[in-house]
Amino acid sequence: MNISISTQFKRLFLFCVLLSFLQSCNQQKAESEQKQASRDDAFQGKIALDVRDSKPDWGPYTPKSAPEGAPNILFILYDDTGLAAWSPYGGRINMPTMDRLAANGLTYTQWHTTALCSPTRSTILTGRNHHLNGMAAITEAADGYPGANGRVPADCTPFAQILRDNGWSTFWVGKNHNVPENDVAPGGSRASWPTQNGWDRFYGFLGGETNQWYPDLVEDNHFVEAPYSPEEGYHLSKDLADHAIGMIRDQQATNPSKPWYMWYNPGANHAPHHAPEEYIAKYKGKFDDGYDAYREWVV
Repeated sequence: MNISISTQFKRLFLFCVLLSFLQSCNQQKAESEQKQASRDDAFQGKIALDVRDSKPDWGPYTPKSAPEGAPNILFILYDDTGLAAWSPYGGRINMPTMDRLAANGLTYTQWHTTALCSPTRSTILTGRNHHLNGMAAITEAADGYPGANGRVPADCTPFAQILRDNGWSTFWVGKNHNVPENDVAPGGSRASWPTQNGWDRFYGFLGGETNQWYPDLVEDNHFVEAPYSPEEGYHLSKDLADHAIGMIRDQQATNPSKPWYMWYNPGANHAPHHAPEEYIAKYKGKFDDGYDAYREWVV
């Protein structure tokens, strides 16, 4: 009797799974047909019996182009960087490019941040509060409750998706930390990976931190090895910069009029704090007077 009940239950379960799958397929088919009908309705060409009397119209079937004069966008996000760290704000870390940007642009004296990696990224990527994004904490601390499940919902559309749909190339280089921890694996779901969420290209690492000499690297949709070894001069910071430049160069070589959006996230300023030796030597002794003394003159 137990075997019979078990068999019936399995059959019922499989039937429910199959029914759910078929309903999903039918819904996707209906949505696809609706989109196709919308494109066909927008067709402004002419279909005649003779091809010589017909006129094509590529408008409804061609991806959108960005408006004329649309800007390129470079957004750089550093982890674990305090207000008093860099020279534009009076800090001892020399940042000449940042100094020039500050002198010719805007610096802010008030802002709000979550002070955490995943929540901050999710808010900048979508323009939504981190609780609406499911990112109340870092992805490793997701707890399965609304607002803290570690997965950005589909109705929180990333800016990258909007820009790509409107004619921009989109590139993400560096740290991610918006992929659920159990999906950061070759066999994990890629639904939350960058190239499924509005990004044409990705090169960097998916977790919160990585070894800067032997990083856990992902290129687009697959794991890769570093292009050369630390003994040959490898450090992730340089590798990220090289790939960012390469992505823009490749895009501009084939489509120079197309604008791009680059989201650049260095990782060396975050733990495990693997700075290149020359930078350690450069700042040796600069902070030996301690926090209390530093605070007095920088703030």
